[in-house]
Amino acid sequence: MQTKILTIDLDERSYDIYIGSGLLYRISELIPQALEGRRFYIVTDDHVHDYALRVQETLQQDGAARVEMLVLPHGERTKSFYNLEEVASFFLENGLTRDSVVLAVGGGVIGDLTGFAASVAMRGVSYVQVPTTLLSQVDSSVGGKTGINTREGKNLVGSFYQPSAVIADIETLQTLPKRELLAGYAEIVKYGLIQDAPFFEWLEQNGARVCALDEEALSHVIDTSCRAKAAIVEADEKESGRRALLNLGHTFGHALEAAAHYDGTLLHGEAVSIGMVMAFDLSHRLGLCDFEDLERVEAHLQSVGLPTRASQVEGLETKVDDLLAVMRRDKKVLGGRMVFVVVGGIGGAYLKDDVPEDMVRAVLTDSLGGEKKEATKRWSSAFSSLS
Repeated sequence: MQTKILTIDLDERSYDIYIGSGLLYRISELIPQALEGRRFYIVTDDHVHDYALRVQETLQQDGAARVEMLVLPHGERTKSFYNLEEVASFFLENGLTRDSVVLAVGGGVIGDLTGFAASVAMRGVSYVQVPTTLLSQVDSSVGGKTGINTREGKNLVGSFYQPSAVIADIETLQTLPKRELLAGYAEIVKYGLIQDAPFFEWLEQNGARVCALDEEALSHVIDTSCRAKAAIVEADEKESGRRALLNLGHTFGHALEAAAHYDGTLLHGEAVSIGMVMAFDLSHRLGLCDFEDLERVEAHLQSVGLPTRASQVEGLETKVDDLLAVMRRDKKVLGGRMVFVVVGGIGGAYLKDDVPEDMVRAVLTDSLGGEKKEATKRWSSAFSSLS
């Protein structure tokens, strides 16, 4: 498989994204700094430790002066102040200098946490994203958003800090649990829904191939997703406007994740899947999109095995007021008003800050209310086989 290369053009902060197979064995030539005399610091988790070892061995064989590794527990709870201190101490105790290179080998949790630590250690050192999950390869590793979670919500503490490179090896997806794969697929669907209706149509026809790890289909969706995000990031690096469209469904989804206490009950991509359906439901109630668009989106997400309603998440105990309290702390809140990503149809997302709260309540109530019980049963059954 030929390696695809695309560039995020941000002047002096520009970098390349590499998409291909077997890239971990070639990582030395893809890192944009000379290896000789440099120290490397790998942060990974216990689910992908073997891939991190491969990176470490490759760097050592190719002449890196020193390669240290920190292995953290997997899971969303790892994105915490406690582990931020753990990573920073690992860097400093092992002799990190301004010309050292940090590598984040793992999914979105490791990428976000490590990128944030790299942005503050020594007031900023180079780091490379080596995403090993579909979600991180199509979304979280690209664009420079870093951060951790707090009691008050998800990603509310962090920084914009661009990596030196993103190296997405499709081979790492072969060992990805099915549930994690589907969580990443939700972020792929997002790109079609916000600005690319033909891509969503392609997914309706080929989504099963992606979820079956067809290499050609995977390469296409990763490349398409990264190009879509690159275009948005280049136009709005620090989310002063258009970049917020990438949060379609996330305001709802992040609130659901907080309600689930980041304990694995609900993965990020699963929350985004439910959140995107709520965003289309809200848009329909506002008279902005047709009911048929909502039905298409929900049907496609259900067809690959993703949840589409909060009532489908077994063990999720929350109330509308609790979810609204989290949503009011969302990063998009301006002047005390919640800002939502709404749609005028598939591929037509935009921001709206005058959404009546009673409509938001109605959407949340409907999603929590246990309607569409057959869909709930199907996903709960599928969840048991994926976990």
